Parts: sequence; C-alpha cells; structure tokens
Amino acid sequence: MALQCRLSGATFQSLKLATIPISSSSSRFIFRTLPKTLNLALFSRHSAPKAPPFSVLIRNLSAPAVAAAPAAETSDIKVVKPQWNAAIDFKWIRDNKEAVAVNIKNRNSNANLELVLQLYDKMLNLQKEVERLRGERNNVANKMKGKLEPSERQKLIEEGKNLKEALTTLEEDLVKLRDELQIEAQCIPNLTHPDVPIGWEDSSKLRNMVGSPRKFDFPVKDHLQIGKELDLFDFDAAAEVSGSKFYYLKNEAVMLEMALVNWTLTEVMKRGFTPLTTPEIVRSSVVEKCGFQPRGENTQVYSIEDSDQCLIGTAEIPVGGIHMDSIVAESALPLKYVAFSHCFRTEAGAAGTATRGLYRVHQFSKVEMFILCRQEESDMYHEELIKIEEDLFSSLGLHFKILDMATGDLGAPAYRKFDVEAWMPGLERYGEISSASNCTDYQSRRLGIRYRPSESPSTTSKKGKTNLAATKFVHTLNATACAIPRMLVCLLENFQQEDGSVIIPHPLRPFMGGVEAIYPKSR
Repeated sequence: MALQCRLSGATFQSLKLATIPISSSSSRFIFRTLPKTLNLALFSRHSAPKAPPFSVLIRNLSAPAVAAAPAAETSDIKVVKPQWNAAIDFKWIRDNKEAVAVNIKNRNSNANLELVLQLYDKMLNLQKEVERLRGERNNVANKMKGKLEPSERQKLIEEGKNLKEALTTLEEDLVKLRDELQIEAQCIPNLTHPDVPIGWEDSSKLRNMVGSPRKFDFPVKDHLQIGKELDLFDFDAAAEVSGSKFYYLKNEAVMLEMALVNWTLTEVMKRGFTPLTTPEIVRSSVVEKCGFQPRGENTQVYSIEDSDQCLIGTAEIPVGGIHMDSIVAESALPLKYVAFSHCFRTEAGAAGTATRGLYRVHQFSKVEMFILCRQEESDMYHEELIKIEEDLFSSLGLHFKILDMATGDLGAPAYRKFDVEAWMPGLERYGEISSASNCTDYQSRRLGIRYRPSESPSTTSKKGKTNLAATKFVHTLNATACAIPRMLVCLLENFQQEDGSVIIPHPLRPFMGGVEAIYPKSR
C-alpha cells in the first residue's frame, strides 16, 4: 500500500517496482525484483493513471509512432488501449513469418506470432468491410441530393440510418482490434545480426582478450576489505538510512568517482560526442518505447506510484527521448551524445559473493554513450563504440575480454550486443563493466525518430509542387563508457599494494589533484 503524507504543502509519493528486461542494450547488469515494495519519498504535485504493463519490441514498422487514447470499456469486456503505437510493418512480418518465428525462438521470446498474424488478417478483413459500408453510405448520401418521391426518400433515410449504426459498430470493433494487435506485436523482439551466436550466455563468442591478469605475491583482498581499511565507503550507515544495496562513498572514493566521470567525459568528447546531463525521472511511456518494461510482475524499474513516471535505470532512456516524434536533418547525422546520470535499479533476488559490496547496487553513477545515425551506418558505429570502450579500459591498465553475446542474452531492442567483462581479482572472476548495443530501428520506430534522405531524388507533381523523399527511421546505439561502482571494484582490486595502499592509474591523477595513491589513514 502506498504511504502518503503532507509536509509544507507537498505530497510525498511512494515508489513501487516495475520491470527492465534483464538483458537490455546498454547494461547487462542483472537486476532483479526486490521482495517487497521500496518506499522512496519523491515530491509530486499531481498524479496520473498507472500505465498498463506492456512488453517490448519490433523491427520493420511503418507509420509514425502516435499517442493513443486512454483505456476504453464496454459493458461486457474491458479493452486495454496502448498508451502509444509503435510504427510496426505488419505486412513485412506476415511476408517474413518464417524468419520472424525462428528469431523469436532463438531469442527465447514469449511473443505470440500466430496470434499477431491472426489479428492482422482479421483487421484487414474488417477494414475492407468498413470501407464497403462507407462507400454504400456515400452512395445513399449522393442519392438524397436529387429529387425523390417522399416514399423513396424515406426509404433512403432508413437505409442510411442502418448503415450508420452498422458502421459505428464495426469502427469500434476495428479500434479494439488494432489496439490488441499493437499490444501483441510489441512483444516481438528485434531481428538479430547473422553473426550473433545462437544460445544462452554460455554460447557467447569471445571477440577479443585485452591484457593479462596481474600476478600478486601477497594475499589478495576484495574491494570490501580494501574499502574498509582505507575508509572509502560505508554500507552499514546506508543500510540504516536507505536499505540494503545502498552505500556512502567517502574520502578518496568520492574523488575517484568524480575523476572517473570527468576523465571519461573528456576522453569521449574528444571523439565528437556532445556532453549531457539528463532528467532522472521520465514518463513510463518513454521507458517502454526504449524497450524496457516499467511495470510488470518481474519489475526492475522504480516506478512512482499513482504517476506515469519512473526513475531511470540508464541514461539511454532520457537521451533516446530527446528527439522523440521528430524528423532529423540527414546532414545532422550522426548525433553523438555522452550523458552523465544517476541510475536506479531494483537489484532484487541477488545474493552471494558475486553481488556483494559495490558490484550490484540500487543507485549508481554512469556515463553513457548514445548515437543516432543513418540505417546503413549502424554496424560501423557499433564498432566505433566498442573501440572507445576498449581504449578507455585498456588505458586504465585493466585486463578484460569482449564478448559477442548470444541470442538468449539479448534484450528485445538489441540487434547485436558486445559485453566487456573485466578481471576482478578480489572476486576471483570476470565481471561485466560495460556493453555496447546496436538497436537498429527498434527504438526509433517507437520513439518516432526519423530523417529525410537528402540525396534521394524528389519528384514534382503536376501542380508544380516538389514531393520530398520519404523519411526513414534512424538507427540507435548505446554503450556504457563508465559504470562507477564496478569501475571502483576493478581499480581497488587490481591496483592494491602489499602495504594496503591502492595506486591511482596515471590517466586519472590529473583529475584527482595529482593524488597518486590512496593510503591507510594511519599513515
């Protein structure tokens, strides 16, 4: 039950949990549902109806994304309407149903392709019937314009009335059918790059191995022990204040976070990216359009109760929404952004040594890269993003591997995804620190982001007007440049020294006021 109270005229709204797909684009950090509702106080001056739980998806979609009306209800059934419509090319799906079915199976999706095709056929037949009745109604209306005998006019009046009633019923049925079709079709995942391995995570293919694990001649500590001895963070106090999986950073850890953020922004900006800070509360419809599930049974998003808003789990969401429902000039592409934000994830159900400390937390800082580009360029920019990540992490002296993730580990939006897993000696395992995803036109067809090709030949109508080239949907890509908590884990564990100190990598020192190492406070 939501807890509300009033203080100085402001209403505090509690948060309930919602859903992010475990394997979504920019981060594969697996965040699961908390066992109970977390109440976080947020100021709100209004409330809105809760959004219905929708899944994700689809590639080849036609017609721009548009807003839809709220839920409608009849006397005997409740019709749930989508808050928005994805520009889905149902004809393409029907014409390529075998390939779509195989893709759904390979990605372990629960999308019901047969139902989508059945609904599409029903919609086409109903549309034809509606058009037929509209034609008959127009014929009756035209006949009424002439001179008629009273009996003949009365007959046409009755015929027109019957046609109007029949047409009204069929049009209502058509709206309901379109809504049902839209909801079901949004569950179909994006297509998959032909080189992506088929299977679960263990089927993922090694793309590259960078560096080698450091050899220690003293007992290795994990970041929790290092942090305690160096007085870098406080989990106990945070647990009392906020709950489990929250933390206070202290002393040099704060400086290290700021250094990582500023260094990462500086390096990525050198490559032509525009820096952003983003809203950290967004509308649930934007979350859905990006391919996440803000409300659902296995929720991963903090959703603000009695509101259509959520806390972001990644800056990919607000950055993706910047150009929503717009046509971008082709000359402006590619649009490259590097965004800093705080991220909020429920992280429920996680337990064990692999999730202790900073490895899996509810709130963290992150620098995210996001690109909007022409359709034929997305594979090239995907390679650029993973190269930037490789350059960043190797310059810090980390040992890591890059994986081409298998179909079963792809979130619905991703056409292809590369994960970066760094060696964490204290945890004695590789842990994911980043990923880079090519989402092709999956997100843009939902967000309504298009561009008009400038080189396409335009035509001139008989009236002398120039017909512009047809618009195309942009392709979107995202990649994590630096997820702070896991980067702290890597730095503390890989650069620990026998005397208890931790060496700061050279690239970060100018951003830490020249500090070269973190020493025990007694020194």
